[in-house]
Amino acid sequence: MRNPFSPPRRALTLGFPLAPLAPLMALVFSGCAIGPDYIRPETALPERYDEGAETLPAAEVPAVNPEWWTLFRDEELNHLMELALANNHDLKAAVARMEAAEAAAREAGSDIFPSVDLEGGSIRNRASGKTASGRQTGAATTTNRRLALNIGYELDLWGRIRRLNEAAGAEALAGRFGHDALRLSLAGQITSGYLTLRVLDAELGTTARMRESHRQTLEIVRRRLDAGASSALEAAQARASLAAVDAQWNALRRQRALTENLLALLTGQPGLRVAESADFNDLPLPPLPPAGLPSSLLEARPDIREAEERLAAANARIGVAKAAYFPSISLTGLLGSESANISDLFGGQATIWSYGATLFMPIFNWGRTGARLDQVSAVQREALENYLKTVENAFREVRDALVSLREYQAEAAAFAAQTEAAREAWRIAGARYEAGYSGFLELLDSQRTLNAAEIQQQDARRNHLAAAVDLFKALGGGWREAEGSARVESGPATAVE
Repeated sequence: MRNPFSPPRRALTLGFPLAPLAPLMALVFSGCAIGPDYIRPETALPERYDEGAETLPAAEVPAVNPEWWTLFRDEELNHLMELALANNHDLKAAVARMEAAEAAAREAGSDIFPSVDLEGGSIRNRASGKTASGRQTGAATTTNRRLALNIGYELDLWGRIRRLNEAAGAEALAGRFGHDALRLSLAGQITSGYLTLRVLDAELGTTARMRESHRQTLEIVRRRLDAGASSALEAAQARASLAAVDAQWNALRRQRALTENLLALLTGQPGLRVAESADFNDLPLPPLPPAGLPSSLLEARPDIREAEERLAAANARIGVAKAAYFPSISLTGLLGSESANISDLFGGQATIWSYGATLFMPIFNWGRTGARLDQVSAVQREALENYLKTVENAFREVRDALVSLREYQAEAAAFAAQTEAAREAWRIAGARYEAGYSGFLELLDSQRTLNAAEIQQQDARRNHLAAAVDLFKALGGGWREAEGSARVESGPATAVE
């Protein structure tokens, strides 16, 4: 099965021009880099989510929309998202981690080039007159002043430094993708929380209407009781029914307050208050994805990209461990001046210089090098399994979201029909009770049925919208429709297929 993730991995630059150092870099990179080169693993994923659907032309494959929440066309939601992206503490912490990883990558990249240090000092020394040399020279006092440049450079013959740089660059990219994954998760939490808040507002509105209906029913029963047409039992049943609706009202108010508190935490605004709104049913449904959605859209998921960069970093560290089996060669040099008097420090006779090469190679270290290689190899295998699991889990999440989106849409339509029928039954039951053709239990049952049906309808619509949010998250941000295709329309039940 082909790998659906075809774009190349991004490279992390060091932040300064490298053209003047091209000859030196060519010499450095002339050596071989031991250890395995990174190759993106193959994944056994289907190319498309709907194998029976007609394949989309490449030009019509939807693109990712990073601001997918704007498709709900709700200004309050957009405002909450702006607050969260600017003030969320977890997101700010992720930015700090990302910047630390990028700084570590720049530090690792600097090891490719020679280090130049300035050394300066003045040393006054008195020799002991009791030593063999001291008896010959006396207890002489000397002063030496020195100013020199020290140059050090490790020949990267086996690619150890390059592999370290590769690993650090991959970790830096993983930090970026980790930040993006947290941002996507935060956007999903804000959107889901906001939709929950809006459905609670709608359910509060429904419950308020039912409270008023139960109050009116209680008044009717009391009048009939005064006229001798009803019993005390019916009056008690009417009061109990009204109390049950009051309890439902209080439970909804509690749930709304807790949801509002969660949004306050996510947005970094402890005193946040979101005004109640009754326009939940007016929120537009985002466009449905086209048939034959390509699985390559998963490449937009930052958690997959993060897992891949962790794998690439672990893969590079194998080369670092293997390089320990081979000798390392370091070049050192010194150029400067040294004299007893500062006035002679820059004279021709004061010049000092040296250069040399040092070779270091482990001979016997009781298996330490092999143990390190076994460790990093095991870490690489773990990272590989984590990457494959992340890809397969992402594919499952998209399929789950597509199924939920389809089934919740049908469920919402069924509950809407149930609510309409329950409302008609309640109206008829009320007329029959007032006319004396039916008992109070029939009216009470129709009221309860209508109340439950309206709540279920609103929950189903919330689930439908939440499934759209889950699909946006599962695809790493959603999609944009192809140019010229139908756009989202406002209305309580609009969706573009």
